[in-house]
Amino acid sequence: MSYLSIAVLALIQGAAELLPVSSSAHVIVASRLMGLDPSSPEMTFLLVMLHTGTMFAVIAFFWKRWRGVLASSRQKPGGATRLILMVLLATVVTGVIGLGMKIVIEKVVFIRLLGHEKAEVEELFKNLPLIAGALFLVGLLIIVAGNRKAKSETKTISTLPAIWIGLIQGLCLPFRGFSRSGATISVALLRGIERPRAEDFSFALAVVLTPPLVVRELLRLLSAKDWSTSAELGRMMLPGVFGMVLSFIAGLVALRILSSMLENGRWKFFGYYCIAFAVVVALIAASS
Repeated sequence: MSYLSIAVLALIQGAAELLPVSSSAHVIVASRLMGLDPSSPEMTFLLVMLHTGTMFAVIAFFWKRWRGVLASSRQKPGGATRLILMVLLATVVTGVIGLGMKIVIEKVVFIRLLGHEKAEVEELFKNLPLIAGALFLVGLLIIVAGNRKAKSETKTISTLPAIWIGLIQGLCLPFRGFSRSGATISVALLRGIERPRAEDFSFALAVVLTPPLVVRELLRLLSAKDWSTSAELGRMMLPGVFGMVLSFIAGLVALRILSSMLENGRWKFFGYYCIAFAVVVALIAASS
């Protein structure tokens, strides 16, 4: 893979990752058009390194806001601790759902039903019709959440909303196209959580979720290759680091756009975009 291709994918990932339009769907379509296999260990590792770049963009962008949220939470007895616990609760629910779906997809669907000798959930990443369907569904979810007129809103993330948000995040993991940020923020809005707090909570979850994904994809890459020297491993990881830096820069720009649109009542327009892009992906799938 050339560095020009990596740069293009990094800019697409960084720009789209923090917008609720499914960065993975955009990167997968772009990689398919470049003749790359989005399910290969090299590509999935590159993708997760691009996610790491945007994770650092999230930390840089939200750091002051998160400090303010924790400071205000400390004014309530156990407020800061409760907020952290809700992030951990949602992450645990995500892990349980994500792992359960991985087992079902690999062991039941691929091996038992479809007769594959070996199966990885990453095989779904190159299924364009499935990506188009996921884009369409998350687009509908975003539109519904954007059109909802809440009678009252709260800044508090309680146990039940945290579980629902963790559940929808877990459902997003195996299905590229089902935007993680779009789904989690939409569910938070539907649970009556105010827009800025929904945004803060969603991206706090992204920061917690990304490191385990990085480790998983690195182990997958290591097991897929016979590394003879450490220099060879370094050469393989260097493109990921290069892409991570570019996605960090693009992610900062995307976050500024997202915050402006979310807090000015334009959330539903991301849903319209997802549905339109779903049509594009379906047409590409039909013509390939």
